[in-house]
Amino acid sequence: MTGTVRDATLRDAAACRDVYAPYVTGTAVSFEAEAPTAEEMARRIAAAQERHAWLVLDDGGAVRGFAYGGPFMAREAYRWSCSVSVYLEPGRRRTGAGRLLYGALFDRLAARGYRRALAGVALPNEASLGLHRALGFEDVGTYRRVGWKDGAWHDVTWLQRDLGHDVDGPPAEPR
Repeated sequence: MTGTVRDATLRDAAACRDVYAPYVTGTAVSFEAEAPTAEEMARRIAAAQERHAWLVLDDGGAVRGFAYGGPFMAREAYRWSCSVSVYLEPGRRRTGAGRLLYGALFDRLAARGYRRALAGVALPNEASLGLHRALGFEDVGTYRRVGWKDGAWHDVTWLQRDLGHDVDGPPAEPR
């Protein structure tokens, strides 16, 4: 596996779109119906960078994958938890790139004060389940037949892992 992990910039939006689009148009991995534009990806990168993180795998100036964190739920009590996702070019799967991106993302989110990471995996997707479980995620439940895509209903398994140590009393605010 080659490449380095760095913070995404708005200049990475088109490349992130290109990595992500095949998951939207050719699979049920993403439940989006249409691939986002570069402008929409730039908006998502900016939003993630405000309170969470968006990282890219840069291989000689080319973005080969990305991982990001975002809000898990809108209610105040959930603010120490976040949702996470990772996407790689098809040729980068099973190369350690997902582990590398997620490892850097988890460090960044923990440093910002987040304590739990949650990931939803649309089924079937044994590769994604395997990656998440190998990185310490535990299955916490499956929503049955919640997404209709490509002519079929799909389940979504939710997994979670700790990012930092719990503290007694209220934790510091995520930053």
